Amino acid sequence: MKLEVSHQAAALWAKKRSEEGHQYWLPLIAHLIDTQNVINFLFNNWLSPRQKRILIDSSSEEFTQKLVKFVGFVHDIGKSTPAFQIKKSYDGDTLLDDEMKAQLSRVGFLKFDEASLSSANKSQHARAGEAIVENFKVPESIGAIIGGHHGKPETDGQVSQLKHYTANYWQSDNDSAVQTPWQRVQRELFDYGLASSGYQSVTEIPDIKQPQAVILEGLLIMADWLASSEYLDQDKTKPLFPLIDVDQTWQDLKMKTRFKDAMITWQLDGEWIPQRVSLDGSKDPYEQRWGFKAHLFQAAMTKAIVEATDPGIAIVEAPMGLGKTEIALVAAEQMAYASGCDGIFMGLPTQATTNAMFKRVNDWLEAVAKRQHENFAIRLMHGKAQFNPTYQGLPNATNIYDNDTKDGSGSVVTNDWFSGKKSILTKFTVGTIDNLLLMGLKQKHLFLRHLGFSGKVVIIDEVHAYDAYMNQYLYKAIEWLGAYHIPIVILSATLPKEKREALLEAYLKGKYGLQYKKQLKAPDDWQETQAYPLLSLLDGCEIKQVKPASGQKPVKVQVENLNVPDDELIAKVVGQLEHGGVAGIIVNTVKRAQQLAQLVPADMPSMVLHSAFLATDRSDQEAELQAAIGKDGTRPEKLIVIGTQVLEQSLDIDFDVLYTDIAPMDLVLQRIGRLHRHSLSRPKALQQPKVYLMGIQNTDDYGAGNEAVYGKYLLMKTAHFMPETITLPTDISPLVQKVYDEQSDTEIAGIEPARLKFEADLKKEKTKAKKFQINNPKLKPGKTIHGWLDRDFGPAGRDEQKANAAVRDIKETLEVILVKRTTEGDFLLNGHNLTVTSAKDIAKQVVRLPLTITPGPKQIDQVIDILEDLTSKAFPAWQDNVWLKGALALPLDQNCSTVLMGWRLSYSAALGLQIEKEGEHDE
Repeated sequence: MKLEVSHQAAALWAKKRSEEGHQYWLPLIAHLIDTQNVINFLFNNWLSPRQKRILIDSSSEEFTQKLVKFVGFVHDIGKSTPAFQIKKSYDGDTLLDDEMKAQLSRVGFLKFDEASLSSANKSQHARAGEAIVENFKVPESIGAIIGGHHGKPETDGQVSQLKHYTANYWQSDNDSAVQTPWQRVQRELFDYGLASSGYQSVTEIPDIKQPQAVILEGLLIMADWLASSEYLDQDKTKPLFPLIDVDQTWQDLKMKTRFKDAMITWQLDGEWIPQRVSLDGSKDPYEQRWGFKAHLFQAAMTKAIVEATDPGIAIVEAPMGLGKTEIALVAAEQMAYASGCDGIFMGLPTQATTNAMFKRVNDWLEAVAKRQHENFAIRLMHGKAQFNPTYQGLPNATNIYDNDTKDGSGSVVTNDWFSGKKSILTKFTVGTIDNLLLMGLKQKHLFLRHLGFSGKVVIIDEVHAYDAYMNQYLYKAIEWLGAYHIPIVILSATLPKEKREALLEAYLKGKYGLQYKKQLKAPDDWQETQAYPLLSLLDGCEIKQVKPASGQKPVKVQVENLNVPDDELIAKVVGQLEHGGVAGIIVNTVKRAQQLAQLVPADMPSMVLHSAFLATDRSDQEAELQAAIGKDGTRPEKLIVIGTQVLEQSLDIDFDVLYTDIAPMDLVLQRIGRLHRHSLSRPKALQQPKVYLMGIQNTDDYGAGNEAVYGKYLLMKTAHFMPETITLPTDISPLVQKVYDEQSDTEIAGIEPARLKFEADLKKEKTKAKKFQINNPKLKPGKTIHGWLDRDFGPAGRDEQKANAAVRDIKETLEVILVKRTTEGDFLLNGHNLTVTSAKDIAKQVVRLPLTITPGPKQIDQVIDILEDLTSKAFPAWQDNVWLKGALALPLDQNCSTVLMGWRLSYSAALGLQIEKEGEHDE
């Protein structure tokens, strides 16, 4: 049955613009049909089976598809109002505005060419759409989706809008003749939406649960954005849903052909069809994928995961350097197969660890792509992804098809449509943990993030690295993943048992609600076990624990406390390397790393790695470090590596001897995991693994810097329980549990004040974290998304920095581009003249200013004002460049130095950005 569209409905516009003297528009009916077609396509062809099950819930696929199509069509019904149709063009083309008004007048909208509304802005079109559909008796849980499709739902239902702002909807408050055309066309479009979706009556539209509503909202936003994309490329050679000439009508559009051609152009990625991991006979999945036979504990853990009928969360605790990443990737394949997911997210603590992991995941995905003969898109998700050489070297999905280079063997590609807020929709993603934590933060367009995660197996590496504040967001994200029944793999070498329990309980609450304890089956000692290695696996509502032997030969590490001046420390390290070797020095602050590096003799090879380097320099240093002392590196005869916490996480590097500032026990053990990590021939003097623990000045003094970073309580416990000899891996779990178990406090004299402060700080962090968190998932029907993002503090300006600061409890800092200004011109710090350097390369020269310079919003605003003024005068062309718009330049003098806010800043490729109070060392 062909549905008819009246002249009045066909005359309404959805979009209009002028460009180079030409006028364009898109009829509203065309955009509604486009979006309905797109969301239906995404439901059938883009959503994973897991996501479809979330939407279907206890209904049927056919019934759910009707709802999806209906929401897609009516999402912009709020544009069929005078409040929208009276809107002016963004480009100020009054002739186009007058033509649109005249068009409506010609088809019977009375007096519209002279219409004037005093409060049109009170009924913006998403809100108006919700009011209209709720007036037509659509359930509130669905109406809220219409009202929230621009990223943030309303606080409550909007049907009262029609009473309070009647003229916004029907042009007049009381003239029925003027009102009638609007009422008729809104009813016509609503009925068209019902009929085209397969509904006979509005009573067939269901009430849905909150998790369903969140995912449907995300899908609607994605569909609307795609249906609003005129072209796939900036050169406008690949049309998707372009506007039409102002003298054309919607009848000139061949809607089915338009939609079909757009989807062929847009859909560039293949669909991952996970296969069941086989353990039959001689099929070792590790040997098939990486060329080595599985360790005994890898095989035991993989077997348990493969045999799970409803895998939920798998927590893998195992020693450093024994292949947890491989366990996770094999588990992800099996869990994706079992759950109906079609992608993965791998989350790590820092950009450095993310970069190190990206190549490993990329290599795995390359093999998967080749096995399936498909192209799979991947996304590296952190603020400096453009500096990662592996990521930058990947082909663009468009180019693979354009150049006819697809040979059927399968490739890993990038897809530019999935950028910005759409990045997480990429099926395979590797990123900093912030991307996952942000699932719990009230922020506009949060629905897209939930949509992206609801189809992926989630892998969380180095889970011990997150502090109390971040953990609150982590538990919130896991609870929502549980509500979506998304499998999670969690990796750690040093996990406190309390955190293990909290992770499992968060998932159980999300999946089964607060009554999960009535269904839970678990071993009696599951909360207390110190078995190691250990797999804690949630299969349905049953916790299973696998306790295989590591198969690792015990290694004894000697521990010696060292409390000497810095010059003596460096002298000792240099002396130890007299006959060769690689020494690692891991400290807790950037300033201390820089101070130690300056004491290293010029003839001793050294490297420094911390967060205060230009992004390009840091990327180069990470690559250089891996090439030198990574698993397959070309090991130097001598080398001192000095760094901060970035050295303790996920970097597969190997030291012959280790010096470390005191830190909580789990983190010290992580650092020790970089000591004698690989089977190597070592200098005779360094064949016994040894770690020197620095900073313990007496029983309750660990240095102001160390205590500022970690607090006194955990440092006291670590110092007390640290033995003179650690046997790896046997001692790892018992040592970690000792430090984090409050029962052991009784063994330490004088710890009470530190414990009370620790508990007060912990309570404060938990309270603070809740301030901008979304609520727990509501699993009963009828709980809408109204108010879901209320108290949104809004991503104004520096979006990513603000959001990441919010989930990490860090104060916002600024990134600046360092430029050297001399009498001969402006240069990058690598010597390249700005006049012959691409904007993209200039944009890479960023470094984050230390918090000391901008400790609060007032100082941030002052620095922004200073640098904006300076940048606009020195580099006015930056504002017109896509790479440099909004960037702040910090010019340095001939000696790579400057003064800002009373601080002297200087930069060198060897030490990074250094600061000191101006005049502090003047003679």
